[in-house]
Formats: sequence, C-alpha cells, structure tokens
Amino acid sequence: MPKLKTNKGAAKRFKRTGTGAYKHRRCNKNHILSKKSQGRKRHLRGMGLIDKSDQKSIDQMMGQV
Repeated sequence: MPKLKTNKGAAKRFKRTGTGAYKHRRCNKNHILSKKSQGRKRHLRGMGLIDKSDQKSIDQMMGQV
C-alpha cells in the first residue's frame, strides 16, 4: 500500500498535542472586529481542541492512519 499524502490545508490548520489530540485556532477573529464585544473577542483567543468524534477524520487527513 502506498504512503498516504498529507492534506496540506489540514496541516496548516491543526497541530497535534503531546497526548495525540489536535488543537486549532478559533474562528470569527479575523475581521469585522469592531462590532464584537471585548468579552467575545477575549474568549476567541488561544487554541481550541478538536472533538473526539472528528479525531479519526483529522488523523486520516494528516496521514496518521
């Protein structure tokens, strides 16, 4: 069986943690920020974790199967 190619779009968006989970940047923090409250923007900081139900499909896109 040939090697799996990495989905480059996924590789730019997800990073693997030490425990094997994936972290991602939160959405809605790029533009039109003036109408969003400070609290809303503050909660969009940092990285979020991928849900366990999506783990298998992300693994496949990253070539980790």
